[in-house]
Amino acid sequence: MGEEKEKTLKAGANVRISILTLILFFMDSIVTIIIIAIVCLVAGVFAGYMLFLHVIKGKYNEMMDTAKKEADVIKEKKLLEVKEKFINKKAELEKEVQARNQKLQQNENRLKQKEASLNQKQEELGRRRQEIDQSQKRIDNEKKLLTLKQEDLEKMQNQEREKLEELSGLSAEEAKRRLVESLKDEARTDAASYVNEIMDEAKLNANAQAKKIVIQTIQRVATETAIENSVSVFHIDNDEVKGRIIGREGRNIRALEAATGVEIVVDDTPEAIVISAFDPIRREVCRLALHQLVADGRIHPARIEEVVAKVKKQLDNEVVEIGKRTAIDLGVHGLHPELIRIIGKMKYRSSYGQNLLQHARETANLCAVMASELGLNPKKAKRAGLLHDIGKVPDEESDLPHALYGAKIAEKYKEKPDICNAIGAHHDELEMNTLLAPIVQICDAISGARPGARREIVEAYIKRLNDLEAIAMSYPGVTKTYAIQAGRELRVIVGADKMDDKETEALSGEIANKIQNEMTYPGQVKITVIRETRSVAYAK
Repeated sequence: MGEEKEKTLKAGANVRISILTLILFFMDSIVTIIIIAIVCLVAGVFAGYMLFLHVIKGKYNEMMDTAKKEADVIKEKKLLEVKEKFINKKAELEKEVQARNQKLQQNENRLKQKEASLNQKQEELGRRRQEIDQSQKRIDNEKKLLTLKQEDLEKMQNQEREKLEELSGLSAEEAKRRLVESLKDEARTDAASYVNEIMDEAKLNANAQAKKIVIQTIQRVATETAIENSVSVFHIDNDEVKGRIIGREGRNIRALEAATGVEIVVDDTPEAIVISAFDPIRREVCRLALHQLVADGRIHPARIEEVVAKVKKQLDNEVVEIGKRTAIDLGVHGLHPELIRIIGKMKYRSSYGQNLLQHARETANLCAVMASELGLNPKKAKRAGLLHDIGKVPDEESDLPHALYGAKIAEKYKEKPDICNAIGAHHDELEMNTLLAPIVQICDAISGARPGARREIVEAYIKRLNDLEAIAMSYPGVTKTYAIQAGRELRVIVGADKMDDKETEALSGEIANKIQNEMTYPGQVKITVIRETRSVAYAK
């Protein structure tokens, strides 16, 4: 049993050894196969990699060769462009350098020339300084000699005077006085004889010559006759326009009257409105303002005030143009601009119904003709005749007569003394110093005295209206006055900041009493005192 068991164990061991041997064999085969497979895979990968490197390297070399060639071409092009730019830039820089060098050379040449001229001037100044010093020395020496000679001469004169005083027994002053008196008596006697002869001859010829000159002067100057009126008529197309001018409850008419200082009469007269005022400038402002308002179509108080202000400016410019045109027509040059403006204002003034500018032009022409007949300067005479009545159109009221005030204005604006004297003396209120004065006086009288030239009632009427306005303006606080309705109404505008409503009521009574006591007038005069406060603001 023991042997069988031992045999069985041996047999099992052999079987296990065989199985293990077989397993080991199979395992060795599998490992060998795996190793062979791995070796084959590695060899295939290596062969593929080497093939890939060969192909890639060929393409890479080909691309590198192509890139190198293209790079060489681009490099050559860029080098050529850079060289060309370098050459162009170098040429430009060389030109700039050359131009700068030329400028520097020119500046250097100019500096050298200036330096040379300065050196010459300095040398010349040095020579002149030396000459001046020498001249000054000569002058000083001559002054010394003259001083010595003057002293010697005074000594000799004193000695001669002393000798003459000893011989004559009279002092020098006494001898001089007696000599002057004797010469005066002799000259007075001779002059008296000459004056008597001239006076006798002048008396024989004066009347005939004067009549001849005056008649010739009047015949050579012809001026149309025109009488100034105190009303203007504004023509309109239809009654609808008249209603728009009147406005609601007459507010447009009142605004226009207040802005211009005239009286507007709207009655049953078809297609006409009457503008009444003694001042032609106010009438003209109102007429032109109405014309613009009707043409524009917008008629209301604010627009009326705007248009009136605009028309006043236009009329001021027109006044200056009229003055210039008058001066040019008469050939009177060199007048001060303010005198030209005053001459233009004469168109809108009248004297005894005679237009003042026409009167001044006529007087100027008469003066020129008369001065020529008498052998005097006709231009001066014409100038004095044109300016003789400038005192009638003052910008500010004056207590002086118009002749004296006109002379004062002319003197203010640098007119010559003989012109000023002719203006101030043409109504004998100054002494006549030149022949221009009587010529202007005579020609003024001729122009005013010719038939149809003047009308006394107009001057009296204007004076009455001026007096009315002057009385009102004499009170403090009054800013403007307007005499309207042919002097039957006086409108007084006072400053709202200068008096209150109670003082306004008292002022109207005081003005009425003063007018009653100081003036003579037909009918009655209505005094209207206006006090207005305005507040204006702007929204922006």
